[in-house]
Amino acid sequence: MNRTLYTLLFHLGLPLVAIRLWLRARKAPAYAKRVGERFALNHAVLQPGGIWVHAVSVGESIAAAPMIRALLLRYPQMPITVTCMTPTGSERIQAMFANEPRIQHCYLPYDLPWAAARFLDRIQPRLAVIMETELWPNHIHQCARRGIPVALANARLSARSAKGYARFAKLTRPMLEEMSLIAAQTETEAERFRQLGARPECVEVTGSIKFDLSIDPQLLIRAGELREHWQAQDRPVWIAASTHEGEDAIVLAAHRQLLARHPDALLILVPRHPERFNSVFELCQREGFTTVRRSSGERVSAGVQVLLGDTMGELLFLYALADSAFVGGSLVPNGGHNLLEPAALAKPVLSGPHLFNFLEIAALLREAGALQEVDDAQGLAVAVQRLFELPQDAQRMAEAGLKVMQANQGALQRLLEGLGRLLKG
Repeated sequence: MNRTLYTLLFHLGLPLVAIRLWLRARKAPAYAKRVGERFALNHAVLQPGGIWVHAVSVGESIAAAPMIRALLLRYPQMPITVTCMTPTGSERIQAMFANEPRIQHCYLPYDLPWAAARFLDRIQPRLAVIMETELWPNHIHQCARRGIPVALANARLSARSAKGYARFAKLTRPMLEEMSLIAAQTETEAERFRQLGARPECVEVTGSIKFDLSIDPQLLIRAGELREHWQAQDRPVWIAASTHEGEDAIVLAAHRQLLARHPDALLILVPRHPERFNSVFELCQREGFTTVRRSSGERVSAGVQVLLGDTMGELLFLYALADSAFVGGSLVPNGGHNLLEPAALAKPVLSGPHLFNFLEIAALLREAGALQEVDDAQGLAVAVQRLFELPQDAQRMAEAGLKVMQANQGALQRLLEGLGRLLKG
């Protein structure tokens, strides 16, 4: 399939795109808003010039934040346009940069040549930076036509994704050839990009900028104060974060087993997607757990068994409240989520076996003794119980995770140097 055929199929598929938006809007009403932006229409006034950064959703937006802040400092005259594809990503971007007038935000238009052209003609960026693997042939081609360098930052490419791209070599190869910088997380991924057609001189291994996560010391202090307010300094507290459908029931079954041995245990349960907050709350109640929603502001008293994390932008704080952390998207075949956030907060890290989005990071943590993988509710309960009852084991895991973080830092600096070269050119 070449780009012309891809574009034709995309146009033919627009009714399906509209149906998908409508279906998503039934669960998350925000999908029905700002639809014009998805076709490069009805934008707010956007200042042209500067840098365009695209982060598809919440995870990429959070990963991009340190890079964006560094770019604001390095290029004080430039506006930075940050785009995403999801309402949750949009909320996150607006919350993170609410006090930064040089950050402007909108949805990225669909990958149609005329929409991409209208968008680029409006913002006229000097540089485009795409986070991780969000590759859109028409957007990249329209940048190339205008002489706008395109960088893929914190680039990752699993073996499975590489195989998928290889099936459409006539589309993939020209697209990758038009890119100016691919800043890959690992040599393995760099080689996959080269094999697919990226120009070797444009592919660099910079490492993962997720290791460059800096924790505000106030975060742990505030968490300690809140636990004191709850009179929960001595309560065993664990968190199950970024859970997906199918995982919450497993986590609650594990918590039930834990309560048999530790009746005062508290679980902080944080579903990945806001549209699931209500259904997970109902599940907790149906299963008979005394549950408080974080958004209610209610005090977590001694009788509360589950705190539902149903707020946005608080995940690091909720991790800081816990003694140990299970990272979701991993007991179901979703590929896992960022294992480094709890590690950076010196929390022992647990996950399920499905970690194909974070293979290298998981391997580093596993080899260092900072990560334990479990398969089911029983395994999860046993692992959390061990960390409750053997604080020296928990301490060892926590210290090992911090060492992995420190040993792999520097990716952000290497990435910024690469972007700087493109801006000078």
